[in-house]
Amino acid sequence: MQILPQKLAAAGQADRFHRLLTDFDFIDAKISVFGSQSAIEDYDLTKNPDLLLFGERVDTLRLIQDAIQLSANILAEDNTQLAGQLLGRLMSYEVSDIQAMLEQAKQWKAVPWLRPLTPSLTPPGGPLLRTLTGHTFDVRAVAITPDGKLAVSASGDGTLKVWNLHTGEELRTLHGHTNAVMTVAISPDGKLAVSGSWDETVKIWDLHTGIEVSKIIRHNPRLEAVAITPDGKQAVSASNILKVWDLHTGAELLTLMGHTNWVRALAITRDGKKIISASEDRILAVWDLKSGEVITTFNGESALMCCAVTPDGVTILAGEASGRLHFLRLEGCSQQIL
Repeated sequence: MQILPQKLAAAGQADRFHRLLTDFDFIDAKISVFGSQSAIEDYDLTKNPDLLLFGERVDTLRLIQDAIQLSANILAEDNTQLAGQLLGRLMSYEVSDIQAMLEQAKQWKAVPWLRPLTPSLTPPGGPLLRTLTGHTFDVRAVAITPDGKLAVSASGDGTLKVWNLHTGEELRTLHGHTNAVMTVAISPDGKLAVSGSWDETVKIWDLHTGIEVSKIIRHNPRLEAVAITPDGKQAVSASNILKVWDLHTGAELLTLMGHTNWVRALAITRDGKKIISASEDRILAVWDLKSGEVITTFNGESALMCCAVTPDGVTILAGEASGRLHFLRLEGCSQQIL
């Protein structure tokens, strides 16, 4: 069962391969024994050059694969949910092979179950690809490694989790904070994560091992945001003040004061020369990273909750609690694109 799809694909047996992967009983058995990720990877074999699958048959298999992937977090906890998940996600597709598979699913009787009568679950083909579950409280921040392979989530449960973005697998949990973890950033080389918590600490983690490399203590309460400079040498953290740290020694280099309420987000320009901070005091500030001086500010009409800067270093986006989004251009500074 484990390698049968691979054998059929390698042998170029397109008809048998297609029948197998549209057979509910096979899918159910595969997931029951080997898990949903193993089943999901079977459908990747449609890319095998020896397998002459095209047109509607490929589209059908991709819809089933996407439906299983959308359901993976549910199936990891209870694989008896497969029939209900597939019916709830695929019922609206008037494709003969899918409808035949769903008719099989309706006959499944291994345990009592609730059969959806309408396509009430998120269907495949939309923006949602997969749901990652594991935290026991709200997720407050997420960062992705530069190679796009891993994600790190920060949660109110006091932990960070490292995820494989391709499989959705939880690789490790980072324990050490004693209060909600509000923010996380990843170094440009993808090797370190920097987290900030309401326990008044910034922690630096080795993403490969999950080991806490160092700890920066006594940042003012309600630490809300961290960012790392593009060269990976410095980190910036924010509560109602900003602090600049040497990422490798943990030494505090600068304290930046000026906001009168909590700073909710930070961004650093691509050249590593400017910090942008968005605060609940309705002010977006641009700081000189070397001197710690404010270069300029912009006043919103409600609390500023997030910010980002484009690669040109002069175009800034800032989001308000009201839902308003500001597109701003930094004038009067060097506008060289780096």
